[in-house]
Amino acid sequence: MDIRIKATDYEMTPKTQDYLDQRISALAKLLTGFEDVTRIEVEIGRDAGRPRHGANIWFAEMRVIVPGQERVYARNNSESVNGAIDDVKEEVERQLRRERKMHIRLFRKSGAFAKRLLRFGRED
Repeated sequence: MDIRIKATDYEMTPKTQDYLDQRISALAKLLTGFEDVTRIEVEIGRDAGRPRHGANIWFAEMRVIVPGQERVYARNNSESVNGAIDDVKEEVERQLRRERKMHIRLFRKSGAFAKRLLRFGRED
């Protein structure tokens, strides 16, 4: 996996880096078979200066790019950096699960359709 991390208006601490690495490694099980070609882009930063956010001054943004599949993107604001990382990881995980279920469902339905076609051709 190619992981790219960008910090905007924020100095990344080793503690935050470890926390982010743990959260990204949790996504690896949903990307089995695509580990070599997957790229994950993460941006973490301070989103202060805008009154509409209130207390949510930290943001985390994540993109998961797998060639040949739909890109997954999520962004979230929170009161803490770790909270923003957790929220964006959960959203990306939800999208990856939905995408995976869709592919499995399509695979099963196409197999059932092929089986019906084979049965239709039989003459007993």
